[in-house]
Amino acid sequence: MRKLIFLIAVLAFAVPVFAQDATSEPTEEATMAASEPWTCPEGFEGQTLSVYNWSTYVADDTISNFEAACGVTVVYDVYGGNEELISRLSGGNPGYDVAVPTDHAVADMIARGMVQPIDLANIPNFANVSEDLKDPAYDPGNVYSVPYQWGTIGVGYNTEKITEPITSWDQVFSYDGPVAWLDDPRAMMGVALQILGYDANSADPAQITEARDFLINNGGNVVSIAADDGQAQLERGDVDIAIEYMGDIFQLVASCECETFAFSLPEEGSNLWVDNLVILADAPNKPLAEAFIDYILDPQVGADISNYTAYASPNQAAIDMGLIDPEYLDSPIIYPPEEQRANLFTILPLPDAQQLYNDAWDEIKISLGQ
Repeated sequence: MRKLIFLIAVLAFAVPVFAQDATSEPTEEATMAASEPWTCPEGFEGQTLSVYNWSTYVADDTISNFEAACGVTVVYDVYGGNEELISRLSGGNPGYDVAVPTDHAVADMIARGMVQPIDLANIPNFANVSEDLKDPAYDPGNVYSVPYQWGTIGVGYNTEKITEPITSWDQVFSYDGPVAWLDDPRAMMGVALQILGYDANSADPAQITEARDFLINNGGNVVSIAADDGQAQLERGDVDIAIEYMGDIFQLVASCECETFAFSLPEEGSNLWVDNLVILADAPNKPLAEAFIDYILDPQVGADISNYTAYASPNQAAIDMGLIDPEYLDSPIIYPPEEQRANLFTILPLPDAQQLYNDAWDEIKISLGQ
């Protein structure tokens, strides 16, 4: 099991989010259940499942174990962001069964008819999901989606170049050296809106314009707007700071087995997100897709993914069974305590304002030469 070297400045950050019980002792029944491997329903031998997911977002054996359990082949492709996912599907589904969009993107894909309802009767392991993560605003009743992983966006940085812990976004914007931003319009614009004293989900055109201008005026050190590979740029030394998903930086820390990198959540706040499994419209193999979703929600399978990716697990059963790496479960950045959530924001669907955000982000990238 991968262990982290926690060089993280644990800061006052925050949102109304998920109070998962990380202290439950596993019962004897739970321990026995954890030792029983997931069993694939019969009848799928020889079939194929096509999965479209983020990079570095499953354990080493997640896919191969599912293939062996069901006697199937999985075609596994990756994308760099929600915008890339939606763009790829905008002309129709090229043949994927399952994808993993983020909360607000789920709502967008529902509105566009890109996903189809999931039959939860075929997902008995949905019972393992934390109650706090069921029935979300972006998909009431979990008609189209089930939680996969959740976490935050923050700041990864090179501790050999930046010797003082990063506690504020101002340290990122004013840094005299190369910086990478994350190519996530709503998250980055949400940070700017929050710094300016506005709602991170504002639909006010004037406020969105002001947030755009704020990022342009504070982006002079940006050398890259990264499509979910800021951690690689940080590792190569291309940048000293990378705004990234927490798990990507934690994976870098674990893989290098060094004290060169750290992660922080600036005190002004940041984005908390939930990624979800969905079945795409016109999926070639919906029954096998539902079996795959049930497999992912198995306590041991879910724990193996979270222990590998260093993202927070939505699987309360895995937590209660003691299957999550204690170093991760005890981390107040991976599983933030209630008092530290007031400044974290979740992104809400804003269909009437989404184009304003897209246009603002395009103008930011053009202005910064990205």
